[in-house]
Amino acid sequence: MTVTYQFEYPERLRCAFIGAGGHSYRNVYPTFQYAPVDLVAVCDVQLDRARTYARSFGAPSAYDDHREMLAAERPDAVFIVTSYTADGDVQATALAEDCLRAGAHVWMEKPTAAGLAQLDRLQAAADETGLTVMTGLKKIFTPAMEKVKAILATPEFGTPSSISVRYPQSLPAPADRSDDVRMIGFLDHIFHPGAVLTHLMGPVRRLTYEWEPTTGASVSSLLFESGAVGTLHLAAGSATGAPLERVEVVGDGANVVVDNGVRLTYYRAGASLPYGRSASFVTPDEVAPLHWEPEFSLGQLYNKNLFYLGYVPEVVHFCESVLAGKPPEKGTLADVREILKLYELYRRTGS
Repeated sequence: MTVTYQFEYPERLRCAFIGAGGHSYRNVYPTFQYAPVDLVAVCDVQLDRARTYARSFGAPSAYDDHREMLAAERPDAVFIVTSYTADGDVQATALAEDCLRAGAHVWMEKPTAAGLAQLDRLQAAADETGLTVMTGLKKIFTPAMEKVKAILATPEFGTPSSISVRYPQSLPAPADRSDDVRMIGFLDHIFHPGAVLTHLMGPVRRLTYEWEPTTGASVSSLLFESGAVGTLHLAAGSATGAPLERVEVVGDGANVVVDNGVRLTYYRAGASLPYGRSASFVTPDEVAPLHWEPEFSLGQLYNKNLFYLGYVPEVVHFCESVLAGKPPEKGTLADVREILKLYELYRRTGS
């Protein structure tokens, strides 16, 4: 993948941005250096912050009322990175509906909605307007996960039969799972492993789990519609400085592993090490494992977190899809629906 810089694109979207928080400052606004974006306005409930962000990222206008901004600027697309209401609802859901009805496509940070009912309303607005809504499911846009998806599609790997995902997240106690406010942290983060599971393996048919009360850790058993099985280890209590994530998919005599989001190893099918007779663990070159990981010595784009964490690829995919007049392939409301199904299963399924 060769990157095109913002100023090199022959056509750019007139974009507005709702939200001026720390996450967007670090991880979303900076992606516009590499996307076909002409940032025309920033909106935040704190006008001083909106003005500061507008100056920092080159937007000529700032607002503290998103409806005023939409009416005045008439953007092609709006980026939304906001928080939660006092009762635990997702602010971005209603904001996205307003943007659609104002004629703008929407890219929004996860979570898209606080449940399937809220998602249904947003889907209805998207269907009515015919405009695009895409959610920032960054994990499925990382270079490592895109390579895993490509490997799974090869005949050599075989049909994916099982998956294991590890992610550090606590699940609230059963008595708290009906409380939207107490579930905010879980909703915010289940989108990451949920996106990986459903992107690689398809919809989940059944989920059961065991829950540990001290840290809120859990281990889930999954059955996918394809017949494949999987586990999701929500490893609350793990060390903050340890590698946080691990994904492994098993096929037919082959498996692929991603550690910490950036170390990818493909154990290819075809190696034979007869038990009791093999004097060497080294397999032939043509079936030897393949391993990829970035170096961090050069000033390259691939070793910037904006790229290896998937932020730039997801933003570019949204912009290029809108410019081409076609729906995005990933991060769709259909993708979100599968993740929210998992979320609601956790809310109503006991340990």
